[in-house]
Amino acid sequence: MEINGSVALVTGANRGIGLAFTRALLAQGAAKVYAGVRRPEDFDEPGARAVRLDVTDPDQIAAAAATVSDATIVINNAGIQAGPPLLEGSLDGARKELEVNYLGTWAVSRAFAPVLATNGGGALVNMLSVASWRANNRFPGYAASKAAQWSLTNALRVALRDQGTLVVGVHVGYVDTDATLAVDAPKVEAAEVAAKTMDAISHDEPEVLVDETARRVRAALSGPLELLYPTA
Repeated sequence: MEINGSVALVTGANRGIGLAFTRALLAQGAAKVYAGVRRPEDFDEPGARAVRLDVTDPDQIAAAAATVSDATIVINNAGIQAGPPLLEGSLDGARKELEVNYLGTWAVSRAFAPVLATNGGGALVNMLSVASWRANNRFPGYAASKAAQWSLTNALRVALRDQGTLVVGVHVGYVDTDATLAVDAPKVEAAEVAAKTMDAISHDEPEVLVDETARRVRAALSGPLELLYPTA
């Protein structure tokens, strides 16, 4: 679909990948870009329009769908990493990860599906992760929430096909954001994630494998279990 002249909503737009999405949409000529943020009064990105949106709040989601009733692109980017390691700690963080990453994406997608249909179909983009496919005992709750989000993305792709909505899943390894400051591993820039996602939208591609990690893990899904989880 055409990004130039589109109307877009990005959730979790105040920093990191969400901010990169917002800037990329503006750079490619989107007519309006709405930045879904929890505190609009603290958001000041030139060209973007802040809208109050906590993806766990049904009233705020409904209000956003009414405000952005002309949306043709919706990017579900809002997400958190808050859970405990696998064998210790409170499960409250893991519950929050599911609430935001999985159920929040579901709720926003459900609210905006009829908006996109009314406006010709458009595109629904879900920011996923390599963790959708490969578990991590340091962040098991996060990986579980991303696996659930991937399943949801596939269900949405089937459900929204007849209304002409392109559903895009974006997978990547570590991205250089505040959330990965403590991670000592290769990282890609948020701007690269955004650029490759814009390219996928423009070419009607349903899946984005941003980096080599995403491509390698995606390919391993068709192989023996040991490719993802070595036994030695």
